Amino acid sequence: MFSRRLSLFNALLVVLLPMTFTAHAQYNALHIPDTISGTTFNLNLKDTFVQYKTGNQTITAGINGDFWGPTLIFQKGDTVHMNVHNFLNDSTTLHWHGMHLPAVMDGGPHQVIPPGTIWQPYWQVKNNAATYWYHPHLHTMTEEQMTKGLGGFIIVRDAAEASLALPRTYGVDDIPLALTSRTFDASNAFKYLPGPYGDEMVVNGTLKPEVNFGKQFVRLRVLNAEMERGYNIGFSDNRTFYIIGNDGGLLDAPVSVTRAKLLVGERLEILVDMTGDATGNSIDLKAYNAGQPFGFPGSEPGTTGAFGSLLNNTDFNILHINVVAATTGAITSLPASLVANTYLTAADATISRTVNVTDGTPGGPGGPGTPFSLDHTPFALTTINKTVSLNAIEKWTVTNNNVFGHSFHIHDVEFKIISRSSGPVGSHESGWKDTYYLPVNESVTFVAKFDDYADALHPFMYHCHFAPHEDGGMMGQFVVTDPAGIAQTEQRGADYTIYPNPVNGKLYIAFNDPAMKAYYITITDVVGRTVYMLPRPQLTDGIDMSRFKAGIYFLQLTDEQTKTTTTKKFAKE
Repeated sequence: MFSRRLSLFNALLVVLLPMTFTAHAQYNALHIPDTISGTTFNLNLKDTFVQYKTGNQTITAGINGDFWGPTLIFQKGDTVHMNVHNFLNDSTTLHWHGMHLPAVMDGGPHQVIPPGTIWQPYWQVKNNAATYWYHPHLHTMTEEQMTKGLGGFIIVRDAAEASLALPRTYGVDDIPLALTSRTFDASNAFKYLPGPYGDEMVVNGTLKPEVNFGKQFVRLRVLNAEMERGYNIGFSDNRTFYIIGNDGGLLDAPVSVTRAKLLVGERLEILVDMTGDATGNSIDLKAYNAGQPFGFPGSEPGTTGAFGSLLNNTDFNILHINVVAATTGAITSLPASLVANTYLTAADATISRTVNVTDGTPGGPGGPGTPFSLDHTPFALTTINKTVSLNAIEKWTVTNNNVFGHSFHIHDVEFKIISRSSGPVGSHESGWKDTYYLPVNESVTFVAKFDDYADALHPFMYHCHFAPHEDGGMMGQFVVTDPAGIAQTEQRGADYTIYPNPVNGKLYIAFNDPAMKAYYITITDVVGRTVYMLPRPQLTDGIDMSRFKAGIYFLQLTDEQTKTTTTKKFAKE
C-alpha cells in the first residue's frame, strides 16, 4: 500500500486535534506541497522515483521533490527571480500559467531549457491575489512530462485579499488540491499512451487521499491538472459550497453552488462550511461525471481502448474528509462581500477577432481522427498567427463547431467572459479568467486588455489545454507590438566587453554605448551545450560563474533594440 509522508501541517493536526474518527487503512494522508516565499525561488527539475504500489517503483519527475513541486507564494508588487535548473535527462520549459509577464519570461515552447542548464526569468507580480500554477510547455512533450509529475501551485497574495476574514493557514484551512489521474502498467510505470485518461484518482500526487477538516470554514484551491479529463465537483451529501474566486482572482461576492465544472487548467477557490458537522464524521469531495453530454472529456463510456478509463462516465471520490475540532482562530462565518472588480465589457473593445476549432475529423492519420488545430493552422514555432497592439482592448470569439469539447487558454492576460452561445455565463466563471471550457457546438466571447508588455520577437500562446491536443499542434501564437516604439534602427552588433577574463567568480559586461541593453544572454560551453539562459538580465551585479567547471565558454548577447547577437569567448578558471 502506497503511503506518502504527512505534511508538516497535517502532522501538527494529528498531534494537536482530538481524533474521534477511526482511521481507514484504504486511505493515504493527503500530501501538502511545501512552500517557498520571498523574491528568489530555486527550482530543481529532476527525474525521480515513487513507491506507489507493491513491487517496482514508479518513474516520476519532480521539482525539489519526487512528484509535483513546491507552492510558490508571491506578494503582489514584488519582483520575483526564478533560478530554474534542469537536471532532467530531457529538455523542458516551465510556464507560469496565469501570470501577467513579459513574453521572454513566459516559459512557452520558445524558452527551451536544455539538460544541465539554468534559466533565470524574473518579473514584477502584477496579478491579483489568486491561485495560479506552473508546468512544462515543451512542444510534443507536454503530456509526457506532466504525466511524470512536473508542475506546482503559485499563490499570489495582496492587500485586498489580506483584509478579508478568509481561511489562509496553508495546509490547515487553506488547502491546495491538484486533481489528476494515472494508469499504471504491470511494472507500475505510468501509462500515458494510447489515451489521456487515468484509471486511478491522484490528488497532489497521493492515491486515495484523505485529509482532516476542522469544524469551521475551509478554503480549497482546486486545480484541474489533468491531461484531458474534466471534473464536475460536489460533495457526497450534496451540501452547498461557495465559490469565492476563479482563475484570476476573487469574485465580488461568494456564489453558492452544489456543483461546479472544472476543466483542464482552470482553478476554483471554494469555501466549505464544516461548522455544523459532527466531529468524527466524514464526507467525500466527488466528481459527478456520470451522464455528462458527449464532448465533455471523460464522458466516454469505454473502460479500455484509446479513450477508455475505469473512471469514465462515473461518479467517483476525489478526497475523503474527516471532521475534527476547529483550530484556534477558525473562520466560522461566510463573508457577504469580497472585492470590487471592474470588468471589461464588449463596449470597451476596439478590435474583434475570431478563432475556430478545426480538423480532428474521423478517419484521419492521428488515431481516431486527424489532430485538432485552430483555424486550420497546425502550430509551428515560426508562425505568428496574430499581432496585437500594446494596450489594445480586444474581443475574441472562439467557436467549436467540431466533434469534441476543449479547454481554451491564453497566455499573459486575464479576460472577462461576456457571452456563451448556449446561454448565460456560469457563476463558476463569472470573474477574471485565463482558461475556460469550450463545449461542442458553442461559441465563447471574451474581452481582454493587452497591456504592459510588448515584444515583437518572443510570442505568447493561445491553445487548447488538453495536453494531447496541444502536443498535436492545437496552438496559436501572438505577439504584442508597440507601434510607438517602432523605428528604423541600424542593424549593428552589440558593442561590449566582458571582464575579468579569465573569470573565477562573477563575470561583468560593459557596453561602449551606455544606452545599450541586453535582451537575452546565452552562455554555452566549448562543445555548444547551453549552460545559462538569462532573459533581459540585470547585469549590475554580474553573472555568477562560480558553479561552472573550468574551461572555455561563449557568451551570446542579443541587443534589446536591434535583436542582433554578438558572441564573445571567455575562460573560466
